[in-house]
Amino acid sequence: MKQGLSLRTSQHLALTPQLQQSIRLLQLSTLELSQEVEQMLDDNPFLERDTESAAREDFGLPQADTLAQDDDYSAPVSIAETAGESSAEDGYESSTLDDLGNSWEGDGSVDMAPDDSEWGGDAPARGTGDEVADATDWARSQESLTAHLHRQAAGLRLSPIESHTLNFLIESLNDDGYLEDSLYDLALGLVAQGKPSLRDVSQLSAEQLEQLEALTDHFRVSLGLLQSLDPVGVGARHLGECLALQIKALQAQHMDGLASHPSTLLSLALHIVQQPMDVLARRDIKKLMQITRAPEAQVREALTLVARLEPKPGRRFVDVSRQVVVPDVLVRAVGAGPNLRFRVSLNPDVMPKLRVHDIYANALRGYKSGGSDAGVAALQQRLQEARWFIKNIQQRFDTIVRVSEAIVERQKNFFSHGELAMRPLVLREIADALGLHESTISRVTTAKYMATPFGTFELKYFFGSGLGTDSGANASSTAVRALIKQFVAAENLKKPLSDNQIAEMLKEQGIDCARRTVAKYREALKIAPANLRKTL
Repeated sequence: MKQGLSLRTSQHLALTPQLQQSIRLLQLSTLELSQEVEQMLDDNPFLERDTESAAREDFGLPQADTLAQDDDYSAPVSIAETAGESSAEDGYESSTLDDLGNSWEGDGSVDMAPDDSEWGGDAPARGTGDEVADATDWARSQESLTAHLHRQAAGLRLSPIESHTLNFLIESLNDDGYLEDSLYDLALGLVAQGKPSLRDVSQLSAEQLEQLEALTDHFRVSLGLLQSLDPVGVGARHLGECLALQIKALQAQHMDGLASHPSTLLSLALHIVQQPMDVLARRDIKKLMQITRAPEAQVREALTLVARLEPKPGRRFVDVSRQVVVPDVLVRAVGAGPNLRFRVSLNPDVMPKLRVHDIYANALRGYKSGGSDAGVAALQQRLQEARWFIKNIQQRFDTIVRVSEAIVERQKNFFSHGELAMRPLVLREIADALGLHESTISRVTTAKYMATPFGTFELKYFFGSGLGTDSGANASSTAVRALIKQFVAAENLKKPLSDNQIAEMLKEQGIDCARRTVAKYREALKIAPANLRKTL
């Protein structure tokens, strides 16, 4: 074999640390990004919050609205553009980041760069145009179920052991107000004191068995007290018991002359909820008539009464702060009539205000000019990391805005008329329009939310496949689901629409949708089958 030398030119993708961080930050949700920022602030001494600009200017929604009302107002200039480097418009598909700057190793300079001062402070954000209350603060002001029950328990005259066991049961409730563990298991857990070996009753001593029996009895008494508190039905072990507690409360009101329901109807309803729940869920009238030996009219009336009960007593006390979605992007209508357009802006509440710590950076520059030290290189690297972190966050938000603007442009009908006007849209269409990779669009649209005139939606909500129509065009699957929801909302409750009937109604609208597809969309909308939607 003859040996020789040859030159060959090839291209390959270099996933530098900066590019890897850009991709990782892009796919993070708002909460995860906030945690990442906090972690970086703890780890990197050269990174700090820009509290000074926050004190100079209030970047709340009212000021953003003022800026947004100016038609000449343009989007904030990014740090990358200020520094004369590539902006997010270059996307995440570049094969190298040499054109964006140097690597983590530092460039040997500790001079203050033009973009070291801050990000998120000098760039005023545009707002939604309305005064928006802080939903999180409002949610935190709501009383929780446990706090509501503890407040009632504090007003009862109880012995110390009754007070302790009642409070323990209150703390053992789930969010719906149910007691999932049995009284015996709760008592055994206290006697075992967290030791798994003692969970086996055979391993308990005679004294511990006596304690277990006594504690179970105390729990049984406290459970009765718990179930007498508001809301009615709290402390139930299962749905049947929860409904029974509410019916018994109505019976007590009837005894006091405060209830309008006849006693026979309440007794029949109580008998029904004590049956297996699958019979009640199926609304099996014939089976219930056989069990209760009551006429059909009375069984239907009793089922109507049961349907009005609350299956989740703790529903109104659920901590809504865990359900609050903070939008990343705000969309507001500008103009009216033929001049109507929609403006996209970042939510200023999710934009971290960061900057390089100028005192530390200047100190590092002075230290370098005064002498050499092996630790200077490590400090230079941390300074460069801080700079890159700020730039990557800026690039993340720039990309989110660009993708959001492309979505709004293609879904104008939705923002004007609602989900019935949604058009089919796939990730590839946005990727081709912006010159980005389809995987980048997928990362941007995951766990990112947009506030619209019709509510707050995840960016992925605006994407959907198309169904064929008689005109040869395609109808968005989102619009089809909206039509199904509209059909069901307008149906005769005594004769609800079947999946076949809904499919035929869609065909009348010119949309070719099979029965199986209708069933899939109906289940996605959490709409029960026709037999369970039927009103008695």
